[in-house]
Amino acid sequence: METSEKIVEAYVRYVKGWATIPNIRCGGQKEVDLLAIDPKSGERYHIESGVSVSGTYSKLTDRPFNLKKLRTRTRQAEQRRTVGYFVDTKFEADAVRTELRRYGFHGRNYRRVIVSWGWTEEAGRSAARHRIELWDMRHMLAELTSTFGGKRTHFMDDTLRTMQLYHMSQHGGAKKEQRE
Repeated sequence: METSEKIVEAYVRYVKGWATIPNIRCGGQKEVDLLAIDPKSGERYHIESGVSVSGTYSKLTDRPFNLKKLRTRTRQAEQRRTVGYFVDTKFEADAVRTELRRYGFHGRNYRRVIVSWGWTEEAGRSAARHRIELWDMRHMLAELTSTFGGKRTHFMDDTLRTMQLYHMSQHGGAKKEQRE
């Protein structure tokens, strides 16, 4: 599980209070990043993380997706930052849909989410047409650190602990805690 996926799972589990299942292997070398269920409402979520902080490829776009270009090493990054990539390879691939059904995710009984480091307006409209929600990683990080960053609790979750330490380093650390 890559770092951005761990952050997304920590956000969903600790801020939202949802149950999660990460990294579900599917046939054909496919994988579901995260399934989540809100125990209060029963709503289900299929969440895929596509975070890049590269200046050129940080935003999700609505550029045309091309499988042949995806297989070309020099074109992979741009292709993985398109709504079409997520639709074709992450949400609607047969192997993914088959595996989702095993977990009770079928038809329209769940919500689809892409987590990204921003997106273009066109990508937002395209995602909506494909019934995909877009979540901004920057907002998730801010909410996660503001929720847990200043707490003196020792978190066993490596992701939360790292974010807590970073928050403390940016906001006065132990000195601030002693004044509280």
